This record gives sequence, structure tokens and C-alpha cells, in this order.
Amino acid sequence: MAPVNRPLFKPLRHLPFWIGLWALAVLGVIVVCLVPPPPLPPLPENGDKAEHFIAYFLLSASAVQLFRRGRALLAVGLALVAMGVCIEFAQGALTDTRSADPLDALANTLGVVVGLATAFTPLRDLLLRLQPRREAA
Repeated sequence: MAPVNRPLFKPLRHLPFWIGLWALAVLGVIVVCLVPPPPLPPLPENGDKAEHFIAYFLLSASAVQLFRRGRALLAVGLALVAMGVCIEFAQGALTDTRSADPLDALANTLGVVVGLATAFTPLRDLLLRLQPRREAA
């Protein structure tokens, strides 16, 4: 039996726009994590973990809106986890203003898992439902 060739993405209108926006968000997270931090009042100890969780939750929950469930979405989730781990290594090895923290990688991973879990809720097709309906010809 030949494998079924399913599209990777949901049938969204303006799909290139949504993919581009998501890719820009991924790039934004990478940049924000590697540039020197802005001069802000210090957070409570481990207070930045919530920021890590939220960022990766939003990236993975957004991926749920774009990608079909299955291998594609799983691959995106694994890539986001790998990205979070690699960024932590990069912070320790490539920057003088950041440091690697395994708890940040854990917060990133938990954010990805919870974001991907939205695939099992009615929110999984929110972007599809917000599209204007096409009139029948």
C-alpha cells in the first residue's frame, strides 16, 4: 500500500503570510535570546522562566494553527525543543552577557509541550475558523 501524501499545512488563506509571520517570531526569539539583555529591573530569582515558557508556548501553539497534526507537527515541536537547547548552549559559549541555564531549556520544553497540547483542544483550528467563508458558486 502506497503512503498517503498529506499536505504539511492546514488549508489557510494567505498561508505564505502566516508561515512568514511564524518564522519571523521564531527568528525574533533567537535574536532576543542572544543579544545583550536590556537594562530592566532584576526579576525575582528564576523569574525569567515564565518568559521562556510563554515564548515557547506561543511558538508551538502558533505552529498548531499552521501545521496539520501528525509527523509535521511533531517535527516542529522537536525542532523548537532543539532550538531552545541550542540557544542555551549558544548563550554560554558565544555571549558575554548571557549564561546557559538548564532550567531555561526546561521551561522552553514545557512551553513547547503545553503549546502542542492545544492540538487536542477546540482551539486547534482557531485560525481556520477566523477565515471568511467562501461563497458557494
